[in-house]
Amino acid sequence: MKTAISPFAGELARIAHDAGRLILKHYAAGTSVHTKADASPVTAADEEAEALILKRLSELAPDVPVIAEEAVAKGQLPKASARFFLVDPLDGTKEFLKRNGEFTVNIALVENGRPTAGAVIAPAKGRAFVGERGAAFELAAAEDLPLELSAAQRVSARKVPKSGIVAVVSRTHRDTKTDDYLKVYGIASLLSAGSSLKFCLVAAGEADLYPRHGKTMEWDTAAGQAVLEAAGGSVTTLDGTPLNYGKADRDFANPPFVARGLG
Repeated sequence: MKTAISPFAGELARIAHDAGRLILKHYAAGTSVHTKADASPVTAADEEAEALILKRLSELAPDVPVIAEEAVAKGQLPKASARFFLVDPLDGTKEFLKRNGEFTVNIALVENGRPTAGAVIAPAKGRAFVGERGAAFELAAAEDLPLELSAAQRVSARKVPKSGIVAVVSRTHRDTKTDDYLKVYGIASLLSAGSSLKFCLVAAGEADLYPRHGKTMEWDTAAGQAVLEAAGGSVTTLDGTPLNYGKADRDFANPPFVARGLG
C-alpha cells in the first residue's frame, strides 16, 4: 500500500499549486474576462495559469503531448498519442467570477484512454488532492507556502452510511435530468459544488454520488476521475462502462456519467 505521493505525481501537484497561487492573485485583484466561441467565459487568470502549466509540463515530460483547454479553443491540438496530459488551468471559471471559491486547477496524465495520475488544487479552499494508481491523498494548499507533500494524508471513498446517500451536484449546471436520476436513489442529503471539486468530495468520503448529465469536456473530468478511482471509487457512463479519454472524434466532449464511492 502506498503511503506517500510518488515524485511524478508530486510534481503534478506542485505545478497545479503554483498555477493556483497565480490565479489567486487575479482573484484578489480582479481580472479581465472575455467570451470564447462557445460562449463560455475566459479570463486572464485562465490564460496565464495555462501558460505556466504548459511550460512546467514541457520541462517535466517533454515527450508527452498536452491537451489544454485554452490551447484547444485556439485550435492548437497535438498529434494523437496513447499517452498525454489533460489540463484545465481554471475549472469553474463561472465560480471564479462569482467569487464563491469553488474553482480548481486540473492536471491529469492519460494512458491508453484511462486517467492514471491526477492533481486537483482548489486554491481558494486551501485543498489539494492527488491520485495515482491505487492511492489518493489530500494535503493543504496554502497560498503563501509550498506544498508539503510529506504531510499528505490518504483518502478513501466510503461505503454509503446507514443515514443514506449524500449526493453532490453542480452548483451552476444542475438540470432536470440530474434531478430525475437522483430520485431513483432516495438521496438523504444533497451538496452543491463547482468544478472538479465534486469528484474530490466523493474521493474523500464526504459524499457518495455525483451524477452529471450536462456537457463536460475531458479536461474538466480527467484529474478528478484519477483522484476518485485512486481512492477506490468509479466513474462510468450511464450504461456502466468506464469513462474514457482521447475522444478527438467528439471534440473531447464527455457523455453523461456517474461518479460513485464504494456503493
